[in-house]
This record gives sequence, structure tokens and C-alpha cells, in this order.
Amino acid sequence: MESTGIVFTASGGQGVITTAIILARAATIFEGKNAIQSQSYGAAARGGATRADILISEGNLYYPKVEKADIFVALMQEGYDKYASVIKPGGLMIVDPKYITPTNMDAKIVELPMYDTVVKEIGKPIVYSVCVVGALIGLTGICKPESAISVIEVAMPPAFFDLNKKALEVGIALGKAAA
Repeated sequence: MESTGIVFTASGGQGVITTAIILARAATIFEGKNAIQSQSYGAAARGGATRADILISEGNLYYPKVEKADIFVALMQEGYDKYASVIKPGGLMIVDPKYITPTNMDAKIVELPMYDTVVKEIGKPIVYSVCVVGALIGLTGICKPESAISVIEVAMPPAFFDLNKKALEVGIALGKAAA
């Protein structure tokens, strides 16, 4: 069975580990797939390039890292520069143009203004990473929106459920518009 490998990169504190965890839980708990999620980050709590890998498959998975990504999502230039070579030829690259200037690569590059959209539509950049989940779902259909909403409902503080749900919906709309 074929798996889908996704690599996220951002600055420490931007929430890409949370993004990967939401997708992994949505795939496993609510859609019955197998998933492996791993991450690497620098010693600093904030700043520096953070990487989160997720493999999703209907079948078994035997290695916890993405060697060649089907999908690469970059939210900061340093991480893009460090990890962009992980994308498969012809893979999907999603970048936020506020932070990334992509180079020519053998990939389908989709620039989505996720941060600016979150600030404009919600006014709270703290939900940026949830918007990224939504954008990926809207663009690729990697999981059902309801699955991600269910994860957010059980994994995030209840006081922030509505805010996170709105961020997911904003991201889905952004992704669908670019699909």
C-alpha cells in the first residue's frame, strides 16, 4: 500500500508539530488509517527551524521519517532552505508567501497567504497552525474536515474550540480556492 509523506517546517513556536499531530490523529482515530508522526527541532523553545514529519497509509508503516515527501509545507525561509530538497520530483509544495520566497523546483508550488488570511479573518495569529491544517485539507483532501474538527474538539482547550474551528474553516476555504 502506498503511503503519503508530508513534511512541515516552520520556526519553533509556529505550531507545525501541532499541525502534524492533528493530521495524524485525524487519520488514525477518526479515519482508521495508519500514521506515524515525528519531529525535530533546535534547543531553543522559540525560533530556529522545526520539522514535523507525518506518514499516512492504509497499510503498514515501517519507518518513522519521511525520506521523500509527497507534500512539503514551509512557513519560514530557514526551514524551506534547509528541508526543501526532501520533496519528491513533481510533489506538492505549499508555502506562505509572507515568509517564503520559493525557488524553481520540480514541484507544484502553491503559495497560500495563510498568515495574512488568519489575521484578516480571525484577528488572532495564534491559530495560524490550525489554518495550515485546513489549507492542506482543502487543497488535497488528505483527511475529512470533520475528522480534524473532532481532533481539535478533544485535543485543544475547550475555551478555544470555536476559534480553532473557525481557523480550520478559513484554511479549508483558502485551500479549496487554490485547488
